[in-house]
Amino acid sequence: MTEQDYLLAWAIYAVAALGCLLVWFQLTGWIWRWLREPLRLLVAVLLLTPTIVDPARELFAPAIAITAMDLLLKVGNNAWRAVADLALYGLIAFGVWLAFAALRWPIERWWQGRRGTPPAEAAEDEPTLREMMARDEGMHGDTRLDANGDRRLRIEPRL
Repeated sequence: MTEQDYLLAWAIYAVAALGCLLVWFQLTGWIWRWLREPLRLLVAVLLLTPTIVDPARELFAPAIAITAMDLLLKVGNNAWRAVADLALYGLIAFGVWLAFAALRWPIERWWQGRRGTPPAEAAEDEPTLREMMARDEGMHGDTRLDANGDRRLRIEPRL
């Protein structure tokens, strides 16, 4: 494998890994933030962690691929080194994320307190749909009429 082939293989892997990471970001977009961020970080560490394959020539490969190939195909003895690299990079990444989250949490609480009532308390003060409909029926009597007394174009079912 020449230097050109080696760099081309890494470029192809980088594009594929970023594509997989983008898909994972889309799949985890609906999850609660304090669970979503560690899951995204875990997949980023799994996809983007390199491990050394040939120390003499300083050749690297994705650690997850080396681990999978060594365990499934039993071709080599780099699995433990790759697992150690994954664990080390994962520990560093999660430590940095925890420090970031520990700094972000009080700042967000301060910012919510500065804006006024938190969203949970504001939602309790809002009227329910039943209360809004009862108030509208009391004012208009007929829900098929709008505020001006004109007939609505669409008849909505009563709940």
